[in-house]
Amino acid sequence: MPTSEIIAPALPRNCTFAESDWRALAPFWYPIAFSREVTDKPFATKLLDERLVVFRANGKLTVARDLCLHRGAPLSSGWVEGGEIVCGYHGFRYNSEGQCVCIPAHPGAAIPPKLKVQIFPVQERYGLIWTRLVDNGPSPFPEFNSWDDANYLQVLPDSVELNASAGRQIEGFLDVSHFAFVHVGTFGELDNREVPSYPVELTPGGFRADYISTVSNYSTAFKHLNPPGFKWRRLFETWLPFTAKLTVFFPNDGQLHILNAASPVSARQTRVFVPICRNFDKDAPLQPTLDFNHQVFAEDKAIVEQQFPEDLPINLQDEVHIRADKSSITYRQGLAKLGLGRTFTA
Repeated sequence: MPTSEIIAPALPRNCTFAESDWRALAPFWYPIAFSREVTDKPFATKLLDERLVVFRANGKLTVARDLCLHRGAPLSSGWVEGGEIVCGYHGFRYNSEGQCVCIPAHPGAAIPPKLKVQIFPVQERYGLIWTRLVDNGPSPFPEFNSWDDANYLQVLPDSVELNASAGRQIEGFLDVSHFAFVHVGTFGELDNREVPSYPVELTPGGFRADYISTVSNYSTAFKHLNPPGFKWRRLFETWLPFTAKLTVFFPNDGQLHILNAASPVSARQTRVFVPICRNFDKDAPLQPTLDFNHQVFAEDKAIVEQQFPEDLPINLQDEVHIRADKSSITYRQGLAKLGLGRTFTA
């Protein structure tokens, strides 16, 4: 039986997405946890309203539906022992393939074949654990090669929790005309508001936008380091539906890479993971970088959580667009091609 027939035969209970939207989103890869969060204990998380448990057993990483099929207890409330996850209610044991291998109350009895927990594909990259709820063939995976490059410093800030849709968050990350207003407390320049024209190019996984302006990426306290006349290049690369990478080109061949991976917990709840790499200031203390990143995302959070409608409008006629919105227009068009509804709910 093909994997696509096994995975996600029905929507999650109390699903907050329209069925067509959920099925359009389920085949893509999303981060669901930091690697550091999954140790020798089961880790509970949620993706697209599906409750998941992540665990390591005998060195193997497994993502499964967080449900014991005996009496509906969450497996994440149990423990890992002998390479298996043990339900904390009646001790049923499941291996890393999801098959129940032990019923303590009847140690010699045959185990029904349907006592098999649903297992999902998993990848561990960039300090994160990724999964997809429907495996229906190859799906583009976000590229972040600098994470494994010895010439770069790797930084993994805490995730950002948003009471907002993943689509709104990603569109805000791609937006370049809000710098002078939303980010004036970090790197934005109130007297530098104009957005020069920039090209957008479609890619197999989404699109890229190459934006050049005079808006410095130095924080407000370090604007004096900006070379006179220096043009700042910001390259945005997007993997639909909810991951984007920003590369900022600094003076003296410096590069800063920021991966913005928005994980849709539900239609209007998002957990954003933000791995960062840079090839400069590698010996500098990390805390200022973490603080700066936290402040930038806090500034965005304050806006994104107030946007209305909460759903990202796929129909371009629903909101007014300007020339500076070329990236967001392309983004919405890309989501429409994935099959998302005109008033997409995530």
